[in-house]
Amino acid sequence: MDYAVFKTGGKQYRVKPGDTLDVEKLSLSVDSVAEFGEVLAISDGGEVTFGSPFINGAKVLAQVQSHYKDKKLIVFKYKRKTRYRRKKSHRQTYTRVLIQDVMIEGEGKPAPRRASRPRARRATPAAAAQAESGEKA
Repeated sequence: MDYAVFKTGGKQYRVKPGDTLDVEKLSLSVDSVAEFGEVLAISDGGEVTFGSPFINGAKVLAQVQSHYKDKKLIVFKYKRKTRYRRKKSHRQTYTRVLIQDVMIEGEGKPAPRRASRPRARRATPAAAAQAESGEKA
């Protein structure tokens, strides 16, 4: 398994087993296992499998290591000459996870890629007339 791309908290992450990752806060306890089922792509031995939009039966397993708050961000609005000032602050909460494994239903191999069909093109009236008469452009 080279890597997997999954989605959580409105963001996409590219991970491989053994990576440590900070995601938006999950409502899980420390040392529990988090399952991320929205897997967008998996690379295995140089062969990449894409989902549409997700790969069926694939999930990323991660162990929750800790919960923490990021540094404080100050939001300060100011308009000169009008005595307008607003000061707000925000601390984002995160969960640190350790990626353990990328699971795929079956024998651990990526699901086969769906064969894409060429898009059907509309024939113009002139092209339709040529096709009926057997002429080639």
